Amino acid sequence: SLKSNIGHAQAAAGVGGVIKMVMALREGVLPRTLHADEPSPHIDWTAGNVRLLTESREWPETGQPRRAGISSFGASGTNAHLILEQAPARPAADTPEEPSLPLVPWLVSAKSETALRAQAERLRSYVAERPGLRPLDVAFSLATTRGVLEHRAVVVGTDLSELAEGLGALTETATAVPGRTAFLFTGQGAQRLGMGRELYDAFPAFRNALDEVC
Repeated sequence: SLKSNIGHAQAAAGVGGVIKMVMALREGVLPRTLHADEPSPHIDWTAGNVRLLTESREWPETGQPRRAGISSFGASGTNAHLILEQAPARPAADTPEEPSLPLVPWLVSAKSETALRAQAERLRSYVAERPGLRPLDVAFSLATTRGVLEHRAVVVGTDLSELAEGLGALTETATAVPGRTAFLFTGQGAQRLGMGRELYDAFPAFRNALDEVC
């Protein structure tokens, strides 16, 4: 019964019952029927093996798939019955090998130096509470799901401990380490020494941009 959960869903009542039963099949639990603590006195509950679910019950595995029937009755005369069967278990997916990198970068950005330190501290606390995190997963999320703001920093390390230590240092200082930017021109002719020089000589916009960052 779904009405005790969400009321009468009219045209969606049938599919709502299907959803509820699919979840019961998947979780192995028969959910209780709400607001129906007393069985109806108009039904002979001693005949047959039918019970009102006043409490949730486990639906254990027996070696056979679980099955359930769902009925839908409409005021206009609709009378539908559906039998659902538990889906076969999926084989366990192969766990991909963890890529091996000498260093993993964690990107942090904020609107100010103060906010940058606070962001680093929040990330450090989050990681400390979840020792099972994979550094590469965190790096991917930071690089692809976070906004890129004006004040930025990168913490590098080989494992969670080193990365957390770097975040701690960033929390205290949030000072950028000066460095230079290097460009690698990939594609056709990437092996040729001096590749990009013609581009630098021919296009002032490229030359000015390269001089600005290098």
